[in-house]
Amino acid sequence: MGNYHLPHGSASNGKFAVAVTPESAGWTETSLWICELAPGEQADVESGTDEIIVLPLRGGATVTCGDEEFALRGRPSVFAGPSDFAYVGRDSEYTIATEGGGRFALCGARAAERLPFRYVSAADVSVELRGAGDCSREVRNFGTADAFAADSIIACEVFTPGGNWSSYPSHKHDEDTADESQLEEIYYFEIAGPEGGFGYHRVYGTPERPIDVLAEVGTGDVVLVPHGYHGPSIAAPGHDMYYLNVMAGPGAERAWKIVDDPARAWVRDSWQNQELDPRLTEKE
Repeated sequence: MGNYHLPHGSASNGKFAVAVTPESAGWTETSLWICELAPGEQADVESGTDEIIVLPLRGGATVTCGDEEFALRGRPSVFAGPSDFAYVGRDSEYTIATEGGGRFALCGARAAERLPFRYVSAADVSVELRGAGDCSREVRNFGTADAFAADSIIACEVFTPGGNWSSYPSHKHDEDTADESQLEEIYYFEIAGPEGGFGYHRVYGTPERPIDVLAEVGTGDVVLVPHGYHGPSIAAPGHDMYYLNVMAGPGAERAWKIVDDPARAWVRDSWQNQELDPRLTEKE
């Protein structure tokens, strides 16, 4: 599997539990850092050539950039619903400070334009219920192209109830065409339920661009998708799955355009005769 599956702890760097950069991933655009802070601790960070979305995974924090600051209420865990977040433009120095401690994702993408420091409340995050039956999942579109203005980053969260499949049918976005965007993608996973929870994630390529990943994933694991079809992400029964997707590409258009694996595209039609998983509809 090469370096496409990064088990928990294998991509750490100093204060970051996860540190994926274009240089470490072997690509050009997309980054992710997971910052673990103890109560009363802070992290002083520079965005450099990246735009950054600071997303609480657990706990709340104050994010300061220049003369402005935003208080992020955060959440007790990624399984508690959407969070508020802050956006930091490129070429900025910023600080994340927390009284109670927590875990924070710094979602990054190379940016040509510097955009202003901003805040978005959890109530303003668009939540979509996608799929049906055992392909039902909840998608939180906090940083997608149609939901949030940015230079290049595209980011969302997916909650998959235990036993369900998501990122399915398998699809790809590795070419710039009328129907597809060229996007590098990072998956960061957390698994709920009893200790030892797990899921599986699949990435496979084409004859022209092979890649082959079948990874058992747990909390803190990362999977890189430089190209190829990806999915399904499968949550083991009894273990709800969360993943954070961060994407960006070199193209001029900021868009998530995908093509399904032709052998799997029929799956979408099957949803017409199935109900959404009640574990999702009853949450709403």
